[in-house]
Amino acid sequence: MAFKIFSHHRTFRWMRQLHLWIGAWGAIAALLFGITGLVLNHRIGDNAWPQGKTEPVRKEQIVAPAEVRTSPEAMSTWLRQTRGLDADMIRKPRPGGGEGGRPDGPQKWNFSGGSARNSWSAEYVVGGENVDVKWSTSSPLAVFNKLHKGIGGTWWRVLSDSYAIAMILLALTGLWMWARGRGVKEMVMSVFALAALATGSAFVLAFL
Repeated sequence: MAFKIFSHHRTFRWMRQLHLWIGAWGAIAALLFGITGLVLNHRIGDNAWPQGKTEPVRKEQIVAPAEVRTSPEAMSTWLRQTRGLDADMIRKPRPGGGEGGRPDGPQKWNFSGGSARNSWSAEYVVGGENVDVKWSTSSPLAVFNKLHKGIGGTWWRVLSDSYAIAMILLALTGLWMWARGRGVKEMVMSVFALAALATGSAFVLAFL
């Protein structure tokens, strides 16, 4: 017996229209994320695909005032106000741990920002006076790979979040329409069931 909720004509019409709108919004993103995802999947091994290059441009050592060495947040504010370096990401050691969580390792604060093409990173060793800042530039392929990973500034992250939500809704509305008029047996013996089985098996193998 088919699921009647999927067969309602008015509901199906709205789902179809929503599916078309979402598909139009995320079409370019699907192409971008699909191509870069394929490239990133083949980034290691003997026959690794080209991933683009990120080249260093320049580096500088800055003396940090004593008052900004009290916390990563204070130092990030100082970098933004004095150097125009607005950090998108701040990494600091876990409480009681040094670099990599080792108690005996040096404690470091790391900051990074910029765009996917022109980026910067800064490192400060707790207890020291200097902040090491490096600037780099990336090739077009490396830029696209960075965008795939959400590296591209605040606005790109907001946009990529909307694309991710769009992909989820696209999948849900697509399944809704696909299920229209199909019975339980037809749904079990289908490409979707095969895809679910293959994906589940891959997940299990990945956790072994």
